[in-house]
Amino acid sequence: MGYQSPYKAFIFEDYSFDKHTSVAKFHYSFDGIRHFTETVEFSSDALESAQNSVNTQILDEALKLAFYVAGTSYFKAFPTRQVIFKTAEPDVWQALFLQNVYTYGLSQFMFENNLSLEDMPKFSGHESEPNSSSYSGEGTIALQSGGKDSLLLASLLEERGVAYKPLYISSGENHPAVLDSLASSLDVAKRELDILALNQAKAEGGLNGHVPVTYIVLSYALISTVLQNKKTVLVSIGVEGGEAHEHIGDLPVNHQWSKTWAAEQLLARYVTTYISSDLQIGSPLRGFSELRVSELFVEHAWKRFGHSFSSCNRANYKQGEDNHELKWCGECPKCANSYLLFAPFVEPNELQGIFGGQVLFKKPSLTETFKGLLGIDGVMKPFECIGEVDELRLAYHMAQIKYGDAAYQLPFDVPKSTFDYKKIQPMQTWASELITTVY
Repeated sequence: MGYQSPYKAFIFEDYSFDKHTSVAKFHYSFDGIRHFTETVEFSSDALESAQNSVNTQILDEALKLAFYVAGTSYFKAFPTRQVIFKTAEPDVWQALFLQNVYTYGLSQFMFENNLSLEDMPKFSGHESEPNSSSYSGEGTIALQSGGKDSLLLASLLEERGVAYKPLYISSGENHPAVLDSLASSLDVAKRELDILALNQAKAEGGLNGHVPVTYIVLSYALISTVLQNKKTVLVSIGVEGGEAHEHIGDLPVNHQWSKTWAAEQLLARYVTTYISSDLQIGSPLRGFSELRVSELFVEHAWKRFGHSFSSCNRANYKQGEDNHELKWCGECPKCANSYLLFAPFVEPNELQGIFGGQVLFKKPSLTETFKGLLGIDGVMKPFECIGEVDELRLAYHMAQIKYGDAAYQLPFDVPKSTFDYKKIQPMQTWASELITTVY
């Protein structure tokens, strides 16, 4: 007997946008009884544009995309097989898109809650011809987080004289101070999850787990792009997410499905088919392995950002917490992963300095974490945005060769690796051309 939801259907109720306040709202329910409303407040720049020259048809289609993907945050509370659309009923291809998002994008959630495919929704759509619109926007928005990938992209764009507007999607009142040092002033959109309703659901037996947050953030970036009459949405993602952590039958369980190349292609197809073929969305770093991204960060951004960036989620990105000054906890898989990736390229004392002087390889509390990252003793790969096992093994041995066992030595043997970390992987042509001299 599988999971039994206390509700019959998850309902996509409606969405709205107020051009006088630049606030979008997305409303969902279970059986029309238990309700959730997510709110996103866009910046004053977006507000000014929205009141003047926004393309309302393009904006509505961008809002619809966000309505579809943001629903994952609430659907997970009491997953149902049936879904109902009171508005924005999908066509056949959109239903296929949603099936991917609510299956692959929720695979970790399914695994951690012992769910099967039979517990998840089945989307269907009506026959319809997509009708994307022409669009005349110009300019680029680049999503920023304060992590190595987005700061590397900002550095590469600035080196090449590519103008861009940095955008941060906030879940609190603060943003990382490091983003104030970028070439252009920071644009902030504030996302407010319906925490009260989610907490109430959890208290009454609701489930919780990971959602395809990259898709959600990108959908909000797309709305901001349309509001400001720009053309291109840039995200900073290398070769990530292709290596499964586990399986549910034949379904790969993946923490970062919405960061994969397949997911980027799927989203780009949705945007060009249903919103406008004149809009672009994707990652200029897509062709690089995580190890190569780390090397490029040291070459192009370490001097500027090495002691002010962080890729640690535990210390900085919990819902609503102050992350003005970014930190490293030194205890989580992301910290261990970053330590491995930077070890071949940063002097040991320098690298230890950003972790409060700690030598992470020598911390007993991280031994099992490093085993999971490096595929040792059958320890499962941690559910985080991390490198592939083979490239992390390569990073470890590169660091040992360069700096010696005394500087970098784990308390267990790590197999050698032939991973080609400089191999360029497939990506969208227009995105590679933005930083073409790096490839």
